[in-house]
Amino acid sequence: MDKIDLKKELKNLYNPSSEEVSVVDVPDMNFLLVDGEGAPTSPQYSAAIEALFSIAYTLKFMVKKSKGIDYAVMPLEGLWWMDDMTKFDADKKDGWKWTAMIMQPKYVAAEDFKMAVEAVKKKKNPAALSKVRFESFKEGAAAQIMYVGPFSAEVTTIQKIHGQIQSSGHTLSGKHHEIYLNNPATTAPEKLKTVIRQPIK
Repeated sequence: MDKIDLKKELKNLYNPSSEEVSVVDVPDMNFLLVDGEGAPTSPQYSAAIEALFSIAYTLKFMVKKSKGIDYAVMPLEGLWWMDDMTKFDADKKDGWKWTAMIMQPKYVAAEDFKMAVEAVKKKKNPAALSKVRFESFKEGAAAQIMYVGPFSAEVTTIQKIHGQIQSSGHTLSGKHHEIYLNNPATTAPEKLKTVIRQPIK
């Protein structure tokens, strides 16, 4: 049984150039999602990630067993915003709102999600399990770039994207989006790879 690598199949979305900003059309895809508020170092955010990956891996093994399809679990993604985006400040993370999310392949259905939640509940029942939902999400047109380095220094890359969006005659639309391709617990900060994406109109 070959393992399907969706990051390779969706290379334009999950492996953009680190040299230049590109524009993509992000299609409608299904996700596991948890909403919250506060800094990414908060216990609430950690609990959300634990619940998301618990369900994501349970779904992976369920699909492999029941449908004979083996796929790699997709990376953690995050939408970050404030109600007043003019006050969105990288130095005031306690006031951020967020959606933590993991993309799900087409082989995963809503019924599979319900079964996975029940299985995770019986096995470990993580604190944020009841907050996880399964739904489609579509961004549409967006500008993005691969950023390599510590999270604390990504502001320059974000400014680069915003500057290029505005100079091309477009405007920012929607929420700041990041895709985390490495585990920060096991990867040196200078080697972390993050897709930084900003929807446009």
